[in-house]
Amino acid sequence: METTNRYSDKELLEFKKIILEKISKAQNDLKLLKSAYMNDGNNGTDDTAPTFKAFEEGSETMSKEANTQLAIRQEKFIRDLKNALIRIENKTFGVCRVTGKLISAERLKLVPHATLSIEAKNMQR
Repeated sequence: METTNRYSDKELLEFKKIILEKISKAQNDLKLLKSAYMNDGNNGTDDTAPTFKAFEEGSETMSKEANTQLAIRQEKFIRDLKNALIRIENKTFGVCRVTGKLISAERLKLVPHATLSIEAKNMQR
């Protein structure tokens, strides 16, 4: 009966590997995003037409804002993944917080930080 309420230690270990890989990749992506929006490097537009320079600066501001938003989402993703690691340690990983049923392994492999089963997610709509 116990196995229906939670994943086995062996399965949890497999999920932990997936999550650690995703955290590592996400942290690398975050570093790239941060370096992109912190880089104030001049694109060599000093000697070009003033209108082009204004366009460049506007475009630069927009991409900085987009990169900032992406970085914020990436930080949340990393936080969610780290919370999933805590649930693995607590052996509550993969249990839907609404239905109390196990979230499918297929879903967790794709979205390891999921806390809702598809059934519960559909109830939210």
